[in-house]
Formats: sequence, C-alpha cells, structure tokens
Amino acid sequence: MASQQSAPPAAATAEIADPAPLGLAGFAMTTFVLSCFNANLLDAKLGAVVLPLALAYGGLAQLLAGMWEFRKGNTFGATAFSSFGAFWLAYYFLVKDALPALGTNPDTHKAVGLFLLAWAIFTAYMTVAALRISGAVFAVFVSLTITFVVLSIGAFGPNDSATKIGGWLGLITAALAWYTSFAGVTAYTFKRSIVPTWPAR
Repeated sequence: MASQQSAPPAAATAEIADPAPLGLAGFAMTTFVLSCFNANLLDAKLGAVVLPLALAYGGLAQLLAGMWEFRKGNTFGATAFSSFGAFWLAYYFLVKDALPALGTNPDTHKAVGLFLLAWAIFTAYMTVAALRISGAVFAVFVSLTITFVVLSIGAFGPNDSATKIGGWLGLITAALAWYTSFAGVTAYTFKRSIVPTWPAR
C-alpha cells in the first residue's frame, strides 16, 4: 500500500498594518492644499502645486490604502479610500488634460459642477455607512459631503463666493481627516487611545 502523506499546513495569513491612517492623511493633505486655493488664501495661478499631491499622495497612496483595506476585509475602507484615491487621480487629469482641451467652451463650468455633484452624491451615501464606523469618521464624511455640495454650487453658478465658502469647508474637512489619521496612528504606536474617535457601538 502506498504511503499516505499528510497535506502541508496552510500558510498563516500575514497580519498587515491598518491602512486607514495613511488613506486619511493622503486625503487630508491634498484637500488642505487645494482648499487653500479655493478659499482664495493664495493666488490661483499657483494652484498647479496641487497636482503632484493629487497624483502621488491623495491619488496613488490613498488608492493603495484602499487595496490594503480589501486585504483586511474592510468593505467601507476599501470603497472609501479606493474611490477617493481615484477622485484625486481624476482631478489630476481633469486639470492637466480635460480642462485645457475644453478651452473657452462657455459650458465648461457646468461640466465641472456635474463632476463635483456626482462626488457629493457618492460621499452622501458613504456618510450613512460611516455612522457605523466612528464619530470621527462620520464627521469627516458629513463635512466632505457639504464641501462637495457647496463647491458644485460654486461651479454651476459660477459663483466665486460659494467656491470660497467651499474652500473653507474643505479646510475643516482636512483638519477632521488629519485628526482621525492622527488618532489611528498614535493609537498603534502608543498601544492605547490618545485622542477620542467615538467608535460606533
């Protein structure tokens, strides 16, 4: 009788780090820089400085965070970070390629408004899901939803005052996202909660 060999043991699933602080940080920094221009704190002619961040940090790094959230089995995190990573990549190509190609088309502002409105809709339903994550994450999504709505109004108008208000709302959103990122990364390094995030129960 042939000898029977036992099957090799299954490889242990490797633990991976929490990608959420990275995704939140990439989103926060890129939002902060763009919002400084939307709020008219800096000359709009300098706005091209946003594009490298949109491509590398807000885009690529956040997209990677979303992929790692898939690996961790976190549907919310995977959907949020992958989508907003794609948002910043789309923003990069919108500013670099699409808008110059449209040139002086008088309806360009409406197309930008539609772009922002679509993201407002996505963010709004993600806000509902965020209720089951934590108070900190929920606050980020509420603020971001309002920001997108106001910016879309500013684009559709066009209304420079609404865009400026949207810029200030974006700064608040960035601060909330940085806070949530800080909470996550310090909770890991200190092995305890340093600042509250009000997790859902």
